[in-house]
Amino acid sequence: MKKYPFPTKEDILVYVKENPRRISKRDIARAFHIRGENRIKLKKLLKEMTEDGLLDKGHKKQVHIGGELPPVSVVEVTGVDKFGDLELRPSQWTEEEAPPAITLPAHDQKSAVGLGQRLLVRLSRNREKGAAPYVAKVIRKLESSSSQILGIFKPQDDNIALVNPTDKKNRNQYVVGKLDWNGAKEGELVLIEAKTGRRRRDMGPKPARVKECLGSLDDPKSISLIAIHAHNIATEFPQDVLDEAAKSEDPKMEKGREDLRQIPLITVDPADARDHDDAIWAEADDDPKNEGGWHVIVAIADVARYVTPTSALNREARKRGNSTYFPDRVVPMLPESLSNGLCSLKEGHDRYSMAVHMWFDKRGKKIRHKFVRALIRSAGGLSYEEFQLAHDGKPSDRAGTLMDSVIEPLFGAYETMCKGRDFREPLELIVPERKIHLDDKGNVLAIKPRISLEAHRLVEEFMIQANVAAAESLEEKGWPCMFRVHEQPSEEKIESLAEFLEGMGYRLAKGQVIRPKTFNHILRKVADGPHQDVINTVILRSQSQAFYSPENHGHFGLSLPRYGHFTSPIRRYADVLVHRALIGALKLGKGGLGDQDREDFNTIAEHISQTERTSMAAERECTDRYVAAYMASQVGEVFEGKVSGVSRAGLFVTLDGSGGDGLVPISSLGGDYFVHDRDLHMLQGEYTGIIYQLGDKVSVRLREANPMTGGLMLELIDEQLSKASSRVRSKRKPKKQKSRSSARPRRKRR
Repeated sequence: MKKYPFPTKEDILVYVKENPRRISKRDIARAFHIRGENRIKLKKLLKEMTEDGLLDKGHKKQVHIGGELPPVSVVEVTGVDKFGDLELRPSQWTEEEAPPAITLPAHDQKSAVGLGQRLLVRLSRNREKGAAPYVAKVIRKLESSSSQILGIFKPQDDNIALVNPTDKKNRNQYVVGKLDWNGAKEGELVLIEAKTGRRRRDMGPKPARVKECLGSLDDPKSISLIAIHAHNIATEFPQDVLDEAAKSEDPKMEKGREDLRQIPLITVDPADARDHDDAIWAEADDDPKNEGGWHVIVAIADVARYVTPTSALNREARKRGNSTYFPDRVVPMLPESLSNGLCSLKEGHDRYSMAVHMWFDKRGKKIRHKFVRALIRSAGGLSYEEFQLAHDGKPSDRAGTLMDSVIEPLFGAYETMCKGRDFREPLELIVPERKIHLDDKGNVLAIKPRISLEAHRLVEEFMIQANVAAAESLEEKGWPCMFRVHEQPSEEKIESLAEFLEGMGYRLAKGQVIRPKTFNHILRKVADGPHQDVINTVILRSQSQAFYSPENHGHFGLSLPRYGHFTSPIRRYADVLVHRALIGALKLGKGGLGDQDREDFNTIAEHISQTERTSMAAERECTDRYVAAYMASQVGEVFEGKVSGVSRAGLFVTLDGSGGDGLVPISSLGGDYFVHDRDLHMLQGEYTGIIYQLGDKVSVRLREANPMTGGLMLELIDEQLSKASSRVRSKRKPKKQKSRSSARPRRKRR
């Protein structure tokens, strides 16, 4: 293999200047043939160049020359100048100084462009003296929260009402005339639509009309609606998409399909699941050459049979990228007639399937696999709890009939597969999750930690092996695959982690090749000890974020050289593409990868990585709002918790039981002056010497719970701090707070 020299800073600057388009880190890696561990080296170099001001990051992680706006940018309209030209501002500007001025000439404006409208524009330098530094040319208008907005309705008098958006990023205000109130009442959550047409030059509040009244903020159903609209998650399907879904035919035996209806495959899902992507089955392998081995089948809904490359269904699924799950509802990627109907592997119903047969030896190593398109009929739809109880000797009536033929063989196969899993040794982190239990009206009954069962781990391992098989088959055939990539932690994060561990009395040797088992070794050392939670948390935060890519860079966390998502095509578009690629590569009939799919793989990978992150943010914010609503009646009460974050702003505390996260402002920490040590994740009192560190157990009083934002404000209860603070209140305090001390304070054990 030809070796290429690693680029210098000058090489990268020349490349970026000569390519005035959207350039990402991956583009630079491809241009200079950077692979393997050199990708980490490149990431570090680009970070250095960004910190030195040589490069800046722009829209969708694009890279451009430092001090300049990227040639293609997302902007929003902020006003109109005296010549009728629009004044623009970059949509994402994090610098302290004001952004450079951008002008959109009146003759280049497309139809009605109002205050707050987001635009994708091409920027060029303005050579006119005394004018704005940049001139914009519109590429296209972007869908934005300015056309349909969720907000709080506040009448000003009998004829005029104002609406303040719930989305903190939307800084606009909207005015609604009496004729457009549509029955809205004061304090209600409303969905409004901004009116289009000619606007006044003063660019005051935008005129709007109320489209829908969604009830009071006290209504539990409002909580998820805020997150949905804040992140612009589409909830309604276009009519042509619904029409296509309605025309989908019931499954029947087709030429080329394998009939697996006599095999008692079962689905295992959460008790409240409505879509069932996958079904599983296992038997002891009767091949004398594979004594002690197992034959496993994982059958996945054949979504590609209904969602074809040129269909309206495909267009909408690609746009959404994935389903989004909230405590009270699901916003699906596919219409309900498919996601909960023909594509859901319901008990007792014939369903089209993409199935993979896998054979494992007695050591748990997969020795071969085979993909088929099949027709299946689920023999049972069990919940995780029901599945686990059956294995534990307490089967329900339904599970009892499946014990010998299905349930026990599945656990037997899993026990053997665990040997292979233990050999590869994936990362064994504890990731706490919480489950919000609602009543029929959507009110929170309880918030409890999710309990991890062996049944969960069984299904997970079956899915992992099916995903590996998909990636292996496509790589072997030379076909495109949408890989799920999880890169190893950056050198910077490893160095920071090593420094933290050293402060805790543990050693992470620098310069060694980092593998998942490196972290597992440390986690085993601290298991059941006082530092278990904090070290688990810091290692978790050192990990890279997973993403989709047509290039294979392995999955660090799972300790796998190749990995692709195949097992959830009802809720993930990446899996639909993998199904199509398998159909084409293995000649499994119609519905294979289209030409446009192939051309757009890089673009699709970036898009669905972003939609996944958007959904995760919306789900997290919704959960926070549910917790805040649940705890609003408990303001003033005292709770036990654990420090889950430390910053210059104060301490972030996760409360026991509910799992709610709240802030203890640093300004509320008595009369002492606390110094923030970022590397050791701690605050230390300069006078008292008291230390608060990540993982510390603390008592706090709930001061505020805001269901609108999901924020909890806490007050620390610490007698030691109170007594010590009273003794030093008369002492001189520093005039200006620093984020870090010049010399690291000696760490005191508590």
